[in-house]
Amino acid sequence: MIAHLAGRILRKSPQEVVVDVSGVGYRLVIPLSTFYRLGETGEDARLLVHTHVREDALVLFGFLTAEEQGIFERLIEVSGVGPKLAVNVLSGIEANELAEALRSGDLARLTRVPGVGRKTAERLVLELKDKLSGFGGGSSSPPEARASALKDDLVSALANLGYSRAEAEKGVDKTLREGGDGRFEDLLRLSLRLLSGRSSPR
Repeated sequence: MIAHLAGRILRKSPQEVVVDVSGVGYRLVIPLSTFYRLGETGEDARLLVHTHVREDALVLFGFLTAEEQGIFERLIEVSGVGPKLAVNVLSGIEANELAEALRSGDLARLTRVPGVGRKTAERLVLELKDKLSGFGGGSSSPPEARASALKDDLVSALANLGYSRAEAEKGVDKTLREGGDGRFEDLLRLSLRLLSGRSSPR
């Protein structure tokens, strides 16, 4: 069973990445959160891997953090939740926010995730609310530290997309003023919209 891969990115899309490990290309299905934080083609990447074996296929799912992988593996233990839906859930909500929504039974937040209806949300809460200790512990970090880490992640993502660091920092500062403490994916999209109005990637 493959549990970890380290190699060079051959290509990536919002749904998958292909990593060259010693001349062998491994295709991994990834959530959006991992896609946005990965480097660009030709750069090195290290991914945690969940190997999913079916009768007709062997599929690799990749994650940048142990928290994402752990929550993914909890999700697919729930009846009716397959790995593709689990990846879709992690693409629609940050891992720590998902863990908190499940623990608190926040059905409204869960049903805003594409593909998650009320019955699925209720089943997720019922089966997982008491199984997520150790996940989503963002509250133990000071708000200032979380905000700084979020800004760094956004600037890094924009730099990977071709913007200069100065452009990225200006765009992110404006985004955080307007977008508050929203999800990483939403803030990145807002940053891109703001930057596209005055500049283009190199």
